[in-house]
Amino acid sequence: MSNLTNTLTTKRFVIRKSLIGKNTIITFVNKKQENVSYNHDEVYNTHKERFESMNCFMKYKSYTNTNCMPAFCRDLKIQ
Repeated sequence: MSNLTNTLTTKRFVIRKSLIGKNTIITFVNKKQENVSYNHDEVYNTHKERFESMNCFMKYKSYTNTNCMPAFCRDLKIQ
C-alpha cells in the first residue's frame, strides 16, 4: 500500500470496490450542510463483512448514502 493519501470530494457518502486500498480520504456535505470526512479504507475494512453482504455492493460494487454518514460507521469520521 502506498503512503500517499488521495482526496475525493463527493456529493454523498460512498464506499466503492474501485477505491479499496487506495488510501482515499473522502469528503462530502451532509443534509445539515456540514462537511464530513472519512478514510474510505478504514470504514471499509472495519465493516467489510457488512458491505460485502449488501445486495447493492454485490450488484453495483458500491454503497452510497445521500444524506449522511451511516450510523454504524459514524465513529470513524475524521471531523
